Amino acid sequence: MNTETVQKNVALAPEEITQKDVTKSYLRWHFANEIPHSFDRYISASLLYAMMPILNKLYKDPEKRKEAYKRQLLFFNTQLTWGGGVITGLMSSMEKERARQEYENEEITMTDDLMYNTKAGLMGALAGIGDAIDSGTIQYIFIAIAVPWAQEGNPLGALFPFVCFAIYQLLVGLFFARRGYALGRNATGLIRSSGVQDAINLLSILGVFMMGILAGNYVKVSSSLKFAISGKEFVLQELLDKIVPGVLPLAVVLGVYYYYVKKGLKVTQALLWLTAILAVLAAVGIL
Repeated sequence: MNTETVQKNVALAPEEITQKDVTKSYLRWHFANEIPHSFDRYISASLLYAMMPILNKLYKDPEKRKEAYKRQLLFFNTQLTWGGGVITGLMSSMEKERARQEYENEEITMTDDLMYNTKAGLMGALAGIGDAIDSGTIQYIFIAIAVPWAQEGNPLGALFPFVCFAIYQLLVGLFFARRGYALGRNATGLIRSSGVQDAINLLSILGVFMMGILAGNYVKVSSSLKFAISGKEFVLQELLDKIVPGVLPLAVVLGVYYYYVKKGLKVTQALLWLTAILAVLAAVGIL
């Protein structure tokens, strides 16, 4: 092998991928997530944009780099942090192995199909977990904390949930991206690990707990019904407060929940039915 060939091979060698590269990759994904949205590929352009610095370091041959770009531009859609974090780190690890195999002329075990099937198999499942935890639980915990400030007219009531949730998502996404890269194809076990599962269960319970607190404090329903027995007046609301405090707000919340379970998340219809029922009960003197 002559000197020119050796120099050419060295020039085509993949560069080392560092934690800084993985962090940069995730940050590009995080802030470009929903910008290049298309009907046929959804947010695959965001993933490619995130992966470009890493692919540029791994593939020095322009043709190989184009192939890698095309691999990451196939249909893709997932949640920002749990899905995007894990998959960004995982794809970085898999592309690193693919570049090594191509450079050393080894058998290509990290095939295009394997990489896409791994990505496609994870993006839906991780999106479901991420939506339930982030948008369905953590977001409302921050909102619940800020509701008293908002009621008092304090600007923190608006700013606190927004800022805290944004910081939370950034930190969680970076964590999953780094762990996804470090674990490689074993990253699928990260979500199934006992620690992450315990955290998911804890956050789910905490979310339900916070919804109960919000319902108890901010759903105001009381009865004005009074009646007399043997000359003694009884006020229904006072009796309920002694036996089961907060039972009427609880009944309203459970009624709305039951409606959603049976009819789906039709918020406008639920509000109209709730308003009508409460108006009738108020008209007959029960509320």
